[in-house]
Amino acid sequence: QVQRVESGGGLVQAGGSLRLSCAASGRTFSTYAMGWFRQAPGKEREFVAAISATGSRTSYADSVKGRFAISRDNAKNTVYLQMNSLKPEDTAVYYCAPVNWGTRTNREGAWGQGTLVTVSS
Repeated sequence: QVQRVESGGGLVQAGGSLRLSCAASGRTFSTYAMGWFRQAPGKEREFVAAISATGSRTSYADSVKGRFAISRDNAKNTVYLQMNSLKPEDTAVYYCAPVNWGTRTNREGAWGQGTLVTVSS
């Protein structure tokens, strides 16, 4: 199992930017596709973005396409989510996890503590 710790969340005004980080442990990190998910208050957790094990492929939810960018540094066991042009509807707790590419679901099932992003209007 890949242990991970999310960070970088905070309060930002609409139109602003944030960069989230996910520090993962384990020698197998570089063999997994990784994804970001989010859960807004009162809503189901949803897929946001994914990146392949080597970083050569990315995938995004329609709601964030063109505004968010996922990247990874396998030497640092870290996945990033650059979020630009933030909207109030992006307010959520953001989680990273190994991802099943085809189904856009958490490969391991377990979730970390996440990092809270709040976008004010």
